[in-house]
Amino acid sequence: MRQERATSRTHADYTGGIYGSLLAASVVVGAGTLGPLPRLELALLLLATGLVFWIAHVHAQLFGARLVRQSLDRHVVMAVCREEWPIVNAAVPPVIAVGVSPLLGMDLAGTLWLALAVAVAGQVGWSIAAAREARASWALAVSAGVVNLVIGLLIVALKVGLTH
Repeated sequence: MRQERATSRTHADYTGGIYGSLLAASVVVGAGTLGPLPRLELALLLLATGLVFWIAHVHAQLFGARLVRQSLDRHVVMAVCREEWPIVNAAVPPVIAVGVSPLLGMDLAGTLWLALAVAVAGQVGWSIAAAREARASWALAVSAGVVNLVIGLLIVALKVGLTH
């Protein structure tokens, strides 16, 4: 039972990380017009979106899948909350990128590109880590990374298309 939970948690961690990084990249692209405090607003938007999607995933896990298999108690709810938390964690590196961008002398456009690059890098990193954790060969892990890079580049293309 303990091994099954560890395997399930590892899968959820990587899945959530990949999904959360993809979500963060999409938020950066869709941020559009920001108000008088654009960096703060972008950071809050990234974190709030991660939290909302985390809540949605927890709800779906608890009432979509788990309720059918087992009764809900505090331990089950807390386990699902922990399993899905990487969705929120994946927003943190782009938020940090937004926070350090003024120290790097970046304007708002540069900040958005940095946050997007960090989110895509996270997506690629999570996918490679997941493949390696699953004991996939390096060739398969790199393939997973390339697939996620292509998805990230599609998001970048969307950003270019929306801003030009």
